[in-house]
Amino acid sequence: MSRKKIISIIIPVYNEEKNVWNAYSETKKVFDTDLSKYDFEIIFTDNNSTDNTMLELEKIAVEDHRVKVVTFTRNFGFNKSLITGYRLAEGDAAIQLDCDLQDPPQLFKQFVELWEQGHDVVVGRRVNRPEAKWLLLLRKAFYRFLSNISQDNVVLDGGDFRLVDRTILDQLREIHDSTPYVRGLVSILSSNQTDIPYHRDKRRFGESKFPVIKLIGLALDGIVSHSTLPLRLATITGVIVTIITILLSLFYFSSKLIFDYPMPAGFATDVILQLLSISLNAIFLGVIGEYVARIHQQLRYTPITVIKKTINFSNSSKHGHKE
Repeated sequence: MSRKKIISIIIPVYNEEKNVWNAYSETKKVFDTDLSKYDFEIIFTDNNSTDNTMLELEKIAVEDHRVKVVTFTRNFGFNKSLITGYRLAEGDAAIQLDCDLQDPPQLFKQFVELWEQGHDVVVGRRVNRPEAKWLLLLRKAFYRFLSNISQDNVVLDGGDFRLVDRTILDQLREIHDSTPYVRGLVSILSSNQTDIPYHRDKRRFGESKFPVIKLIGLALDGIVSHSTLPLRLATITGVIVTIITILLSLFYFSSKLIFDYPMPAGFATDVILQLLSISLNAIFLGVIGEYVARIHQQLRYTPITVIKKTINFSNSSKHGHKE
C-alpha cells in the first residue's frame, strides 16, 4: 500500500492561550471528515509568548503526537516565525493558518483539491474582512501598489492563508533572507499559483497582534524586499529638485542683471530652500539606509530564529532545518 500524503499545518502563535485548543480541534475535525485520506501534522511556532500559551500547547502535544511545538528564545516577528515553520514541515504540502481562526480551516479541502490538480501555491484571496473601512481601503491600496512596483506574482488581497507545495518548502530551506517577506518569497518561487476567494471571519478570542504600527512595518518590508522603486524615486526626485534649483538660480540671476529687478532681502526664501534641502536629504538618506541596513543584516548571516525548545519533532526534521 502506498503511504498517505501528509499535509503540514503551520500555526504561528504569540499570547494565544485562549485560541490554541480551538485551532487544534477545528483542524483535526477537517482532517477527520473532509480530508481523511491524508495524514497531517500541526506545527505551532511560539514566538516566546508571555502568557500560558506554551503550557496549553504542551498539553495538546501530549494528547496528540501529530502536534509539534517549537518555541523561540525571544519574539522574532511573524514572518521569521512562519518561515521557520515552513522549514520544519515534513509534509508533501503545507498550509499556514492563523490561530484566531479568522481564516476558516474548512477551506483546506479546496486548497488540497487545487494542489492535486497541479498548482504549487494556492492563496486565500480575502473578499472582505471585519475591519474599519479606512483600514480596508489602505490594505487594498497597498496590495495594488505593491503589485504595480514589484515583478513578483503577488496575489491582490491575498494574505498568508495559503497552501505551499513540497518543492517550494525545499527551496525555502535554502534561502537565507535576514528580513523575509514570506508572501513575496512564495510568489517568487511559485510556477503555477492560483487563488480562492473567501470571507474572513471575526477573531473569537483575544486581541490582534498586528496594530497599525506593525502593519506599517510589514508593508515597508514588502516594498523594500521586492522593489528598488524607492531608490529610483529618490534619484528622480533629486534630479527634479536640482533642475528646479538651477532654473530658479537662472531666473534670479537674469532678473537682477538684465532687468535690474529689485530683489528682497531673501531671508524667507533662504530659510525655505535650506529646510527643503535638509528635508530631502533626510528622506533619501532614510530610504538608502533601509537598503543598507538589510545588506548589513544579510552579510552577517545570523540565524533567522533561535529555537529554545521543541516538542514531538524527530531528530531528522530538526537536522534538516536551517535557521
